[in-house]
Amino acid sequence: MGSKAGSASKVKLNSFDDLFGGAENTAGEQIISAKLSDLHTFKGHPFRVLDDEKMEETTESIGKYGVLVPGIVRPKAGGGYEIIAGHRRKRGSERAGLDTMPVIVRNYTDDEATIIMVDSNIQREDILPSEKAKAYAMKYEAMKHQGSKGGSTLDEVGEAAGESGKTVQRYVWLARLIDELLDMVDKKKIGIAQGVDISFLSEEAQQWVAVILEETGAAVNASQSATLKEYGKNGGLTLEMVRLILEQEKPKERKVTIKSDKINKYFPEEYSNDDIESVIIRLLEEWKGKQ
Repeated sequence: MGSKAGSASKVKLNSFDDLFGGAENTAGEQIISAKLSDLHTFKGHPFRVLDDEKMEETTESIGKYGVLVPGIVRPKAGGGYEIIAGHRRKRGSERAGLDTMPVIVRNYTDDEATIIMVDSNIQREDILPSEKAKAYAMKYEAMKHQGSKGGSTLDEVGEAAGESGKTVQRYVWLARLIDELLDMVDKKKIGIAQGVDISFLSEEAQQWVAVILEETGAAVNASQSATLKEYGKNGGLTLEMVRLILEQEKPKERKVTIKSDKINKYFPEEYSNDDIESVIIRLLEEWKGKQ
């Protein structure tokens, strides 16, 4: 890990205190009271703003005390402001019946604004894989524009959330999935590792995968996703091939549990579970040999 600031230091911010500082912030900007109608969503904002239980809490807090931490915005071409940090605070203010919200106005470039927008949300606990994928992809592109190159860029992208470059790379790949498949990853119908494999397919082939999975309701195992990726490399996939791969019969998993009261009498007390298992396996081998 680098400094506490993470990649936010690239845009001359020393800490999150500076990022969300009060009226006496280090850059000396004024906090203004902006009309909610003048505050516009960040372009391509990847994070959900839901009217859920947490929003109820935010709304209640804003209703009692107002917005205690100002949002961060930048002037928007054509008037008003683009929100960089504060989308949930804006929604909470609307729900609380307010017309305005305190914000700090800063003239950030697109890349600087993207990095701060991602860093101010990426540490939340309830982030979906699709949100993280889109956010990391946006931040990765922004940092590449700023001149970072190579694997170290991926490490820097994950710095604010304490994630490795390898993890970030998987999410950047995942962001290439079409929305229907990303939604299946969010709903745990497709595993992240399988989603990464499928992300290497063309958009057309991904559409085939989505249609077949919707039709069959089947899950995708590691072997199937690896096969899809391999055939996809050569551009040799067809709809029928995708169907055959995804409809392959999966080996049935068998799990047998024996209650301890049924076998305790056969084993001394000092036998561990592993000891018991090895004896049972050995006896079964002998039994199999006599068949």
